[in-house]
Amino acid sequence: MRECYDVPRPRPADRPWLGLCMVSSLDGSTVVDARSAALSNPVDAEVLHTLRDIADMIIVGASTVRVEGYGPPRKAGQRVGVVSRRGDLATDTPLFTSGAGFLILPEDAAEVPVPSVRGGRGTIDFAAVLGQLDVDYVQAEGGATLNAALVEQDVLDELDLTISPQLAGGDGPRLTVGAAPVLRAMRLAHLAEDQGFLFSRYVRDR
Repeated sequence: MRECYDVPRPRPADRPWLGLCMVSSLDGSTVVDARSAALSNPVDAEVLHTLRDIADMIIVGASTVRVEGYGPPRKAGQRVGVVSRRGDLATDTPLFTSGAGFLILPEDAAEVPVPSVRGGRGTIDFAAVLGQLDVDYVQAEGGATLNAALVEQDVLDELDLTISPQLAGGDGPRLTVGAAPVLRAMRLAHLAEDQGFLFSRYVRDR
């Protein structure tokens, strides 16, 4: 599976290439009981870890960090940017005490006791934030509100989406929540199947 994802990603002129890795049920839910693990399988986990190994940096929403229990990344030197509008989350966890974690905040958010990258006022300007990151490939890992902001602000270059062969029901969040209506053309770069799971990679149609 690695050969499907370890491919050239041309860096845009003013920011890193930004990919999003997600899993969803057949009816579109990205979580079951607030977590994504029930929708996954070993190959999906392999895809996630492959993309993490390839990525220079990870960004993820604060709620996802809390629920999924993010710790330091296994890739040496890799950093994890935690997206928060207010910065009101615990920074004494291993993710931050290891030095791997930093916060992504609006410019007018309160001061925080860990490194931060800031852009926008009241809400985060992701183009401005990404433009400050001196890396080539950033992977986003949700949640749905972060995904929505990336889509709405038109900074997403790649979507790596696993479709789990399960119906989840409930009112769990879909891939994006809260974005204004948009149409962004994406091109299917590959599609693979394992035990009913579909593994797709879409890239921005430039």
